[in-house]
Amino acid sequence: MVGEPLRLLIVGAHPDDAEYYAGGLAALYRRAGHTVKMVSFTNGDAGHFRMRGPELAARRRAEAESAAAVIGGTYEILDLPDGKLQPTLENRWRMIRLLREFQPDLVLTHRPCDYHPDHRAVSQLVQDAAYLVTVPAVVPEVPHLASDPVIAYLPDDFRKPYPFEPTVFVAVDEVVHQIVDMLHCHASQFYEWLPYNRGIADQVPTTDEERKAWLARQVLDRLERRADRYRDRIGPKVRYLEMFEACEYGSPLDEAAKNRLFPPFSGR
Repeated sequence: MVGEPLRLLIVGAHPDDAEYYAGGLAALYRRAGHTVKMVSFTNGDAGHFRMRGPELAARRRAEAESAAAVIGGTYEILDLPDGKLQPTLENRWRMIRLLREFQPDLVLTHRPCDYHPDHRAVSQLVQDAAYLVTVPAVVPEVPHLASDPVIAYLPDDFRKPYPFEPTVFVAVDEVVHQIVDMLHCHASQFYEWLPYNRGIADQVPTTDEERKAWLARQVLDRLERRADRYRDRIGPKVRYLEMFEACEYGSPLDEAAKNRLFPPFSGR
């Protein structure tokens, strides 16, 4: 990942999806001087047990902007309701405009078999837009792209109808604490909604310092377990790992593209 400036676009369904699944790569891109844009296709207005609607959407927008500021990236949040996203024609046009206006080299998004319907819808929208971004007659008010960007999927643990199969491994040991810093900005999620939803709200510490340490243990454990899972493929040196799976609908993620778009991997 050297040479010309690169543009990374991470398209999630909710504020915090981008940094949760690919915060390390985003931090590495920014550290190398590249451009990073994170997108939430919904406003997140349903992700809480006490708040909802415009009040929650405003809070989550502020959290996302703070998270992006940690690494010097940008965040765009579309004003579409949480839990109701559909791969409609109108949303396909939104996705095409987004891709054309940002002109990414690399797009990351959810897999189409993810657990959350909003995640699946975003994945479908990215796939549906992949070829059409090059067609001048589609959304003609925005200049078309000369070629498709490379598209890759964010990781998950779902096994059916087919399991996640990583194409690229990214060692994030050097930026793992920036991942924690970004997720720490999403207080409404990691200290309120998600603990409540998982039945562990009583485990959340009260002070900011203790909460961040509590979150860090969870984040580091998750990334370390990923590294251990693929230890036979990544070697002994990497402790914290992100990985991504190529999507066939974009430009090929061949060896040349891997070398251009991802940091050199030195796990062995």
